[in-house]
Amino acid sequence: MNAIFLFGGASIFLTLVLIILSPFFHSRKYADRTEAFSNIKEVHLALIDFDTDYGSFPNASTIPAVKAKTSTSLALGSSSSNELFRQLIASTAKTESIFWAKTSATSHRPDGDLTGIHALEKGECAFTYIAGLSSSSALDAPVAMVQVIPGTWEFDPKPFKGKAVVLRIDGSAKIETIDRNGHVMIGGMNIFDPRQPYWRGKTPDIKWPE
Repeated sequence: MNAIFLFGGASIFLTLVLIILSPFFHSRKYADRTEAFSNIKEVHLALIDFDTDYGSFPNASTIPAVKAKTSTSLALGSSSSNELFRQLIASTAKTESIFWAKTSATSHRPDGDLTGIHALEKGECAFTYIAGLSSSSALDAPVAMVQVIPGTWEFDPKPFKGKAVVLRIDGSAKIETIDRNGHVMIGGMNIFDPRQPYWRGKTPDIKWPE
C-alpha cells in the first residue's frame, strides 16, 4: 500500500510540475519563432545591400565578383544555403548570427568564427534559400524560409508550433500555417509550386541548409 501511495503521489507531483512548466515551454516556442522572424528580416537587408553591389542576390554567377572585390578566403559555393550565404558574410553581413534560428537541425547558436571553412558550418544556418532571384523579381516571391525539410517541399511543424517563417522579395516576413501534410499553401498550391504566379513559370532553385 505504501508503494501505491508513493507512486500515486509521485504521479500527481509530476503532473503538477508539467502544468506549471507548460506556459514556459509554449512561450519558449514563440520566442524562438520571434527570433527567427527578426533574423530573417536582417537577412533581407543584407540581400538588398548585396543586390545593390552585385546586381542580384547571391548565386553561382556572383561568386567570381565577390572573390575579386572582397579577396575573401571563405568557402563559396552554390550547393546549399550555407555556401551561398557566405557571399553575404564576405560582402555585406559580416556575421553568422542572422542566419540562425532554433530548429531541430540547428539547436546550437553559431560560434562566430568567420575564418576559412568555419563560417556558417553545418548546423549554423537554418534558412532555406531560393537562388536566382534579385530585387527585380516578383515582389511577393519567397526568397528565404524556415524550417523546410531538406530535399523536400515540406516544412517541419515542430520548431514553431505548426508555423513557418517566410521572407519575400519586398522584405515582408510572414508567419505561415503548415498544413497536416507539411505544406505551406498559397492560393491552393504549395508555396514552391512552379505554377505560382511569382515563379513566372520556372521551378524555384531551392537551396537547403546543411
